[in-house]
Amino acid sequence: MKPTAIVTGGSRGIGRAIATELAKTHQVIATYRGRKDAADSLRAETGCEIFQCEIGSREDRAALLAFARERFEKLDLLVNNAGMAPRERRDLLEATEESFDELIATNLKGPHFLTQQAARWMTETGEGRVVFVTSISSYTASVNRGEYCISKAALSMTVALYAQRLAEVGIKVFEIRPGIIRTDMIAKVEKLYDEKIAAGLLPQRRMGEGSDVAKAVRAIADGLLDYSTGQILNVDGGFSLRSL
Repeated sequence: MKPTAIVTGGSRGIGRAIATELAKTHQVIATYRGRKDAADSLRAETGCEIFQCEIGSREDRAALLAFARERFEKLDLLVNNAGMAPRERRDLLEATEESFDELIATNLKGPHFLTQQAARWMTETGEGRVVFVTSISSYTASVNRGEYCISKAALSMTVALYAQRLAEVGIKVFEIRPGIIRTDMIAKVEKLYDEKIAAGLLPQRRMGEGSDVAKAVRAIADGLLDYSTGQILNVDGGFSLRSL
């Protein structure tokens, strides 16, 4: 029987690339929020099951796990990928509480408590892997989207906490920090990023693709990093390097 995986935010962007890669070897449930057309095309192309889920909703998370338990005897891999950018970029002095609350619910609270539920299931078999897709924004300050940076920085701590707590029960936890990845999330500023990359922002002079992140997930899914729980994989073209 194939191993099993849940990929949140799997219908578009990085999540779609991850779901497509994992579908080669896993039974996959990919969640989506609003774009059912994108989810339907993913299912048609890969055979992934799809499930509508607002990851910040307690009821939706519970429904997702119930749906997965109906189909899977066990859960081998959870990929916490679903996330969002602010609906409107605003300077730190102008940003709203409503935007802050929305991003914390989606980018932090949702994956934190989904992992809690998934880990309880995984402990029944004493094995499993969890991946959190965070961002270079977990340590890179962007004052026109501070709520996004805060949510991702806190998510990095969530990784460390779960890696520490779950190691003793055989569950491995990893963080993948994508850099500048070509997705619809950055469509409005893609040209600006291309110009900065050409000017030397990244040692590897190209923007990342969803497939770059999917390859890192593949290594984790295949057990190649099983003695490295809690580790951070920077998929960023060398952005995290420092030089003089």
